[in-house]
Amino acid sequence: MDLSKDSKSLNEIIYKAWDDASFKNNLINSPVSTLQGLLGKDVKLPTGKKIAVVDQSDDTTFFINIPAKPKKEELDVELNEAQLDFISGGGDPIRTQGPIG
Repeated sequence: MDLSKDSKSLNEIIYKAWDDASFKNNLINSPVSTLQGLLGKDVKLPTGKKIAVVDQSDDTTFFINIPAKPKKEELDVELNEAQLDFISGGGDPIRTQGPIG
């Protein structure tokens, strides 16, 4: 199960954490086993990955999430002719082939 692509499951997790303090505490302290119990299926993470649950429900605090820095190869993108034309102002966004990136 890929939690990052399953918005229904993510919403279910968030709503349950809002309504159930015990569940929220378990989710923070043991995210994988808590999610497996809720979803009724294994949660398999890619090798070397973990789940970090941060309680950001305190409305008196402004939270800043620092995402992972992109790898150089993720920044080196080759554009096709239509994309280059669009970026330079000469292209038609309706006819541009494919997303940039």
